[in-house]
Amino acid sequence: MPTWLLYSILALIIYGFWGFFPKLAVNYIRPMSALIYEVSGALVVGICCLLFVDFRPDFNPRGVLFAVLTGICGMLGTLFFFAAASKGKISVVVSLTALYPLITIFLAAVFLKESLSVKQIIGMVFALVAIYLLSSGQNSPYGN
Repeated sequence: MPTWLLYSILALIIYGFWGFFPKLAVNYIRPMSALIYEVSGALVVGICCLLFVDFRPDFNPRGVLFAVLTGICGMLGTLFFFAAASKGKISVVVSLTALYPLITIFLAAVFLKESLSVKQIIGMVFALVAIYLLSSGQNSPYGN
């Protein structure tokens, strides 16, 4: 098995738990409090990574800038995710927010000039339809 595939499968499994645990957390604490505790969990992983690189992480101003922006976007996204999880069905919230690659694909096409095939564009259209279908009927007591 190629290393990238193993890492992708591990990420898939871990992200599955990442999408599930917040619903349990916000059943007991507010979204902002849950985020604070999530950051403490992230610090544990960060400290382990620091140990792994002998406390000498790579440094490049642009790389650091984009990594920090990644952290800011990740934490803000997580805060909004917790807020959505506290108000909605976690199955719908996770499914809807898991469509974030649409934004990444758009940004990659515009700023990195990555080309899109017709099949990829059709897939994106289906994802937009999925957003509509997942979010419609959310307020209905019958779940439509």
